[in-house]
Amino acid sequence: MNSSTGRGLIASAALICTMIAPAAIAQSKAAANVDPAKGQQIASSVCAACHAADGNSTISANPKLAGQNASYLYRQLVDFTKPAEDKSARVSSVMAAFAGQLSDADKRNVAAYFEAQTLKPGVARNKDTLQLGQRVYRAGVAERAVPACAGCHSPNGAGIPIQYPRLGGQHAEYVETQLKAFRDGTRRNSVPMMQIASRLSDAEIKAVADYIDGLR
Repeated sequence: MNSSTGRGLIASAALICTMIAPAAIAQSKAAANVDPAKGQQIASSVCAACHAADGNSTISANPKLAGQNASYLYRQLVDFTKPAEDKSARVSSVMAAFAGQLSDADKRNVAAYFEAQTLKPGVARNKDTLQLGQRVYRAGVAERAVPACAGCHSPNGAGIPIQYPRLGGQHAEYVETQLKAFRDGTRRNSVPMMQIASRLSDAEIKAVADYIDGLR
């Protein structure tokens, strides 16, 4: 990668991060008086079947929630309850039904509870695609102006609290499904991610998803 291309990708990543940050920061300021103990009660009764009581889902199609940024989890719960015609909605009949049971305080409480849980690490399983996945995550795809995932989600996948979700250790199947959903427009609640995913091939998505599973 030449220096001008590298500067271009850095600028692209910075622009994308700037697009997301204001709303996320506003959400963090609004979050007050959360009660993780009440969140645990909700997690045990509402969330456990799909995500496990501690947020370490053993079902690869369902995301791990343990250790996830509370502001991100809260925003997803809100997006699930938006009308389907809202372009910022995250559409899932299953999650809409569950999230629809929760008050705004409930959403914040359960998000705070899951953030406080310890994430059980995952593992990359495909050694043949490991190099490709690492390159996409750490350097992006210069020829298609895809910024490095690490720019917003941090080199070890921990994310940037308040702003960007944790990815490290997330199930590869779930990550792959979400990237494809962003790409085909069935998940619309992040314009920057739709733009990024639209420039990734199936092979790149599968490789970076597997690589993410092993990040810790």
